[in-house]
Amino acid sequence: MFSNLRRAVRRGYRRAVDLSHPARSPLGSAVVNCVIYREGVRQDDCGEVEEALRRVRKGDGFVWIGLHEPTESELAGLAELFGLHPLAVEDAVNAHQRPKVERYDDTLFSVFKTVRYVEHEELTATSEVVETGELMAFTGHDFVITIRHGGRGTLGPVREELEASPDLLAKGPAAVLHAMADHVVDDYMAVTDAVQNDIDAVETAVFSETGGRGDAGRIYQLKRELLELRRAVAPLSRPLQQLATQPIPVIPPEVRAYFRDVADHVTRATEQIGAYDNLLDSILQAHLAQVTVAQNEDMRKITAWAAIVAVPTMVCGVYGMNFDHMPELHWTYGYPLVLGVMAVACFVIHRGFRRNGWL
Repeated sequence: MFSNLRRAVRRGYRRAVDLSHPARSPLGSAVVNCVIYREGVRQDDCGEVEEALRRVRKGDGFVWIGLHEPTESELAGLAELFGLHPLAVEDAVNAHQRPKVERYDDTLFSVFKTVRYVEHEELTATSEVVETGELMAFTGHDFVITIRHGGRGTLGPVREELEASPDLLAKGPAAVLHAMADHVVDDYMAVTDAVQNDIDAVETAVFSETGGRGDAGRIYQLKRELLELRRAVAPLSRPLQQLATQPIPVIPPEVRAYFRDVADHVTRATEQIGAYDNLLDSILQAHLAQVTVAQNEDMRKITAWAAIVAVPTMVCGVYGMNFDHMPELHWTYGYPLVLGVMAVACFVIHRGFRRNGWL
């Protein structure tokens, strides 16, 4: 039910710009798409600036502009047209921002961390498990400007889903913002589920009879990847709660419940990541304990063999093995007697260590 209701919000009035073809775009080649929507129906790609502005303000539509890694100069034109705050524009140009939602007058600036699970045949101490990118959005009453950094976070599927549901898209730019948040959070859930397979594999290897001492590197690498995933997911919980509960002009009251659903999914993903991290701590402690036990067993074996070797060493040290017919210098059977005593003594000591589990 929630999946059919997601991506709802309102419309408004403001400017648009001709960005449909990057080759003739005055703002550069960073523009991926620029489309005008009215009553939930795609009209066409943006025309000239004045024409697009007139069409948006005359009707009840809004414009959706998509950018990919724009430069400061490329974004400056849009900032002037749509009245974007300079601080938000600076953050949009510079990647590696913390997930957040900030309000500048009647415009929302949102930052989402996109994630992708990196497929691998076998987890190693250097395997990349989680790949991250960034997705940003300026949301106003009659415009949405989305900015993507990195290879992840394409909004093509989101646009297609929204265009297939005109009743939802007709609710305006906030519908797009909600769809973006929902899309990003769904990826969080998928990645956390995929990471569980790696954790299960490491856990099985650690507690198997053939578990190797190199598992510590794999566990530590998984913890690093989980930390990267936590940095993307955890900070988003509070901003989504604000969108779901606080009165924001861009977000109508009837849409807040849908943001609350997304916030619940973020909370679930955060709790799951925390549980995985605690589980990896336990696995790492168990692995270190196993290594300690294995080292103790090795030391016991070394000690046992040293004790066995000490007997013939001591006997040989006493006699020097330089006599005729030992012991007592000239016994005919002295030499084989000494060898027999050493063999029997070594056998008895070895048997005693075997019974005690040292060998």
